[in-house]
Amino acid sequence: MDIRSEVLEIISDTKEYLMLLRETGVEEIASSHRTEVRNKKQEVRQVAESGKQVTGQGADTPEQKAGRLDELRNRIGDCQRCKLWKGRKNIVFGTGNPGARLLFVGEGPGEEEDRQGKPFVGKAGELLTKMIGAMNLTRDDVYIANVIKCRPPQNRNPEEDEISACRPFLYEQIVIIDPQVICALGTFAAQTLLETRSRISELRGRVHEKRGYKIVPTFHPAYLLRNPQEKRRSWEDLQIVMQELGLKEKK
Repeated sequence: MDIRSEVLEIISDTKEYLMLLRETGVEEIASSHRTEVRNKKQEVRQVAESGKQVTGQGADTPEQKAGRLDELRNRIGDCQRCKLWKGRKNIVFGTGNPGARLLFVGEGPGEEEDRQGKPFVGKAGELLTKMIGAMNLTRDDVYIANVIKCRPPQNRNPEEDEISACRPFLYEQIVIIDPQVICALGTFAAQTLLETRSRISELRGRVHEKRGYKIVPTFHPAYLLRNPQEKRRSWEDLQIVMQELGLKEKK
């Protein structure tokens, strides 16, 4: 990529970030967000002056990222931006390491997640914990979030207006955490992150790049519980993630 293309890409990212803040209801830019914009401007200057590729990864400490995530959660508040608020017990924001190199994104909360206010704590969560362990990681090493933050009735599929209401919050979580790799769990996570209608079976098995992030789709743990024969292919996807992160398999 030449210098001009890099500068244009950084400018585009900055504009997209400001639009995201506006979509999430931000009327004034807090100091942390001003820092984000200043960093982007500095990237433009550095690229223009030196021609070197500059990335924003590692700009904030885990503590600073945790503070920004708390700010985002506070802005979400007692969310009533879509109809799902009427039946929920808790908003399920996300948990894990704010400085994680690996971010897992699922579909939405189930019954147990809604009760506890934490993602992936039911049977599917138990399987995800085992999957993370097979990668030589723990849940404390990664961050886990969902596309939508409230449970759909009877665990039905999320609807487009519900995804649209929550998508800006997910995007800002990604910007704050700034992971090296995102593992999209299931159809709705993969389609939302990659902005596609393709099926998970067509998307899995390789690394995609979108909005400057590497995304590896795989089957949702709940699907694997119903279709255990697909666990082998899911493990192949996780091996791709491990390769991107430089992780070694257990012996």
